[in-house]
Amino acid sequence: MKTKKLFVNTMGCQMNVYDSEKVASVLARLGFEKTSVLEEADLVVVNTCTIREKAEQKAFSFLGRLAKLKRKKTDLVVAVGGCVAQQEGEAILKRVPSVDLVFGTRAIGRVAEHVARIERQGVKIVDVEMTDAPVRTEPDAPISSNGQVSSFVTIMTGCENYCTYCVVPSVRGKEISRRPESIVGEIESLVCSGVREVVLLGQNVNSYGIKQGYCSFAELIGMVDRVEGLERIRFTTSHPKDLSEELMGAFAKYEKLCGHFHLPVQSGSDRILKRMNRGYTKEIYMKKVEGLRRVRPHIALSTDIIVGFPGESEEDFEQTLDLIEKASYDSLFAFKYSDRPSAPARKFSGKVPESVKTQRLRRVLESQEDRTTARHRSLIGTVLRVLVEGPSKKQRAGGADLDVVQWSGRTETNIVVNIMLDESTSVRPDENLTGRSVDVKIDGAFPHSIWGKPVAEGTETPIAKGETYAA
Repeated sequence: MKTKKLFVNTMGCQMNVYDSEKVASVLARLGFEKTSVLEEADLVVVNTCTIREKAEQKAFSFLGRLAKLKRKKTDLVVAVGGCVAQQEGEAILKRVPSVDLVFGTRAIGRVAEHVARIERQGVKIVDVEMTDAPVRTEPDAPISSNGQVSSFVTIMTGCENYCTYCVVPSVRGKEISRRPESIVGEIESLVCSGVREVVLLGQNVNSYGIKQGYCSFAELIGMVDRVEGLERIRFTTSHPKDLSEELMGAFAKYEKLCGHFHLPVQSGSDRILKRMNRGYTKEIYMKKVEGLRRVRPHIALSTDIIVGFPGESEEDFEQTLDLIEKASYDSLFAFKYSDRPSAPARKFSGKVPESVKTQRLRRVLESQEDRTTARHRSLIGTVLRVLVEGPSKKQRAGGADLDVVQWSGRTETNIVVNIMLDESTSVRPDENLTGRSVDVKIDGAFPHSIWGKPVAEGTETPIAKGETYAA
């Protein structure tokens, strides 16, 4: 079979990253091999995101670039998948005539047959059918880590929470969970190919298995915890209203479950939370935070914040800043609200001016950056266990110009650590650290990362004075 080149441009969330790997796997049956050089491609797949307007604009901008490339390379096949594809369907072909295939979020298993037909017949195809079939690993598409130490694994698709700002229920459909044995089998295969950490994915992992009558999410974590050779388990995303005592208890029960929890709050105002249809109050949310810290005192918490939701007053925003202070997050992601097609909030009154949204976003990010930087600095002098994922970004960009060799990994609480190797370190500069767990003494800190040098295993780990945070 002739080898053809596949270029995949993935935009948006971790689930899109996972979906893109599945697309590449099914296309391998047709002889497609991935390339990082766009001009080499015989097929380009654009996996899109529509959560925010900017992401959608980015997708169409890239498709415009592809239209120019296709004029030079007329046999190039262009496919658009993901949430924009599901949302817009046939309208994409009218807007960008150079597109050959539009496939929705539940059509991944059919992509290979569509591409084969396009190659044979030169037709254009739109497949945005929302079937009830759960996501699964294709039996004839081998699972590979692609050299990665950490891998995403989707455990369920869809969402039925209907937050008023969100389009996920309309583009991802209703909740469908995969069978636990299928999930565990996929993870076992990934571990055999070199993966040491998995991130379990779902729009709301807390409701895993309920509709299908499978095990609970906490029980699934227990099954994954028993996979030999796996070192770490993470998951995302959790809806606060469904966070159970059983799942909280999993952080004390399962050794491989990392001490990091992403718990999106979106707003600290009860009035705005109600308008968002989030199903909890500020008080209920804070009780969940306190419960997590009782079970695992040093757990690292992160969250999502939306500023400028329709009707958000200055008082509502101040309530959000107050919650951020009380919850004492280790990190957060903040976004300006934007109207999305089919989201109920698009019709809400009280739209917040763009200038006000920009100013509120800046205040949130600056407040959190100070807190995160202070916590990172408190780790200087301590020794942390780091799972190495590969060469650092700086090393990949120009390693020949560096005085030391740099590797990058994460602590169990999800802090990025850059590891410096030279002739004085306990690890030789020419050693390959990818996939290894290394003890690192922290020498410096920045807002988004920390750095240090490896030390011999078993080196004492001092705790910073007056600091309850641990990595």
